[in-house]
Amino acid sequence: MTDDALDERVRDLHDHLEATASLPIDPRANRWLGEAEAVARDAATGDLDAATTRKRVRQVTRLLAEAEGTGHEAADAHVEAARGLCEEILAE
Repeated sequence: MTDDALDERVRDLHDHLEATASLPIDPRANRWLGEAEAVARDAATGDLDAATTRKRVRQVTRLLAEAEGTGHEAADAHVEAARGLCEEILAE
């Protein structure tokens, strides 16, 4: 994966997590998603090398594993998309 492709996927990851912030979701899931969004923001907006970016994505993956159902269909879709992006990024 090129650096540009990695950067684009990480921005997409952040966008999906950021989109959950304005939705009414379960407070327990919200805590984990907020942390995941903050780490993804760091990866998406920081001037990080590819190895550090992937390390941040691994952190997001662990945080998303803790966020079970959100109680909101659109939020669940964003979380699933974020999980998929994490898998794609880490598979490269």
